[in-house]
Amino acid sequence: MTSSIELGPIRDNEEGTFADLIQETFALTNRLFLQLIRRPSTLIAGILQPLIWLLLFGALFSNAPKELLPGGMSYGRFLGAGVIVFTAFSGALNAGLPVMFDREFGFLNRLLVAPLSSRNSIVLASVIYITAISLLQSIAIMGTAAFLGYGWPGPAGLFIVFCTLLLLIFSVTAISLGLAFVLPGHIELIAVIFVLNLPLLFASTALAPISYMPAWLGWLAAINPLTFAIEPIRSAYSGPLDLSLVLLHAPYGDVTGYECLGVLLVLSIGLFFLVSPVLNRKLA
Repeated sequence: MTSSIELGPIRDNEEGTFADLIQETFALTNRLFLQLIRRPSTLIAGILQPLIWLLLFGALFSNAPKELLPGGMSYGRFLGAGVIVFTAFSGALNAGLPVMFDREFGFLNRLLVAPLSSRNSIVLASVIYITAISLLQSIAIMGTAAFLGYGWPGPAGLFIVFCTLLLLIFSVTAISLGLAFVLPGHIELIAVIFVLNLPLLFASTALAPISYMPAWLGWLAAINPLTFAIEPIRSAYSGPLDLSLVLLHAPYGDVTGYECLGVLLVLSIGLFFLVSPVLNRKLA
């Protein structure tokens, strides 16, 4: 596996150049995609699981009263946004696993002693890889939802969908990479993933609106980052897109689409600065 990476000769300039960083990032990203091609089961499972959710839950609640949902939309269309976000979230939450396996098998140590112009390429490769995989899985879900008659967002809506997913993916990827360097092994990382995955899904507006939840669960859903990603994407499917409108009637007040995206942006930046010292220390 390591023979496919060409890091180039040793450089006198320790800081390296931007071109060197691009070359190293490309080589490390290519290695991750080669691993995926040789073992595609992860990608297939990541697509099949949310598809099953979309099919089964959409059929299970297909006869739900329309007054239950905002705007009288069908449950399949309501659920679609939640499944799209959950797919991207689950993929990004697994971002630390390749790094963790590299730690355990010793490949990361080889990278740390290699003549890299910048060790940031290790992190950048993981971010690019997991972003591409998460977006690919999300597009598959969106295509299936359109095939089932749950709609397809227009050009402006599609732009909002991808911007929202990118903000969410960057946030969760930062957490996962930080955990990959802090936790002792992949067993502990997988345990954290299992603990976070489904509780965050059910404590969001992915499966039901806040108005249908008990008060305590409504508060949890109203501060859940997944909710702030779900609502803009759901609005992109609902018709004319206007992010200045109120998308979330939270217990603490109304939240507009712009405010949802603002929360995700602040979260992404905040987590980046929180995790950066850990990554810098571990990659030093």
